[in-house]
Amino acid sequence: MATLTIRNVPDEVVARLKKVAANKGHSMEQELRELIKTRYPSKEAAIASMRESWKTMLPTPREQADKWLEETRNRPI
Repeated sequence: MATLTIRNVPDEVVARLKKVAANKGHSMEQELRELIKTRYPSKEAAIASMRESWKTMLPTPREQADKWLEETRNRPI
């Protein structure tokens, strides 16, 4: 695994990170790893997340989809 060095992080940000990490019972380093993994998921994880969110979406009526397409086609470039 790679090692990252981040310079010039404001003291108040470091303090908040330490506090959040302590509340979760792990190190600031672990908290940062989790933040990075959450913010930059793998392609597979991102696709799985999108598929899960689609399950809760209501289907769009055909007429509405046709209207959106027509509006897009008629929009000036």
